[in-house]
Amino acid sequence: MLHRPRPGLARRTAAAGRRPPRGGGPPRGHGRFAATDRRARSGPRRLRPRRSPRITALAVVAEVGDITRFPSARKLASWAGLTPTVRNSDRTVHHGHISEQGSPRLRWIMCEAAQTAKRHPVFAPGYQEMARRRGKKIATTAVARKLLARAYHVLREVNDQQTTPRRATATPPGAATRSG
Repeated sequence: MLHRPRPGLARRTAAAGRRPPRGGGPPRGHGRFAATDRRARSGPRRLRPRRSPRITALAVVAEVGDITRFPSARKLASWAGLTPTVRNSDRTVHHGHISEQGSPRLRWIMCEAAQTAKRHPVFAPGYQEMARRRGKKIATTAVARKLLARAYHVLREVNDQQTTPRRATATPPGAATRSG
């Protein structure tokens, strides 16, 4: 549905030194409609979560479940569907798109986290190099895979700390020294 320009809009915008918008209505990004316009373009709020590290970590733990199911970070990345497909014959190897086998929610969470992580000094050089060679989307997926590998190692370390028994202390708890 095409919008008709409002009467007088052309005069007001011409007086302000701007061209009237093509579809009529207020100019985008100006005036009292600026915030509403930006929100409308970003999509529904419930589909665009804030990139909170705590929420991301909770979501990864909830999706992965028991980390001992995976013997390596590579197996977890494969389960999440963040590894490329490989087609080979003799000495010819073709790497394709990500396999998308596994949890689509975990894949989405990691790709959303990678959108922020690719600007971090740890990931930025590798991201920029791969983006130059292969493209931004492939580089972002590679950062997501690296983030998932780091999450795997953190979860394994926490799991190992929780499962190993603590050593007995040298002094029993009731034998505290008295000062006085």
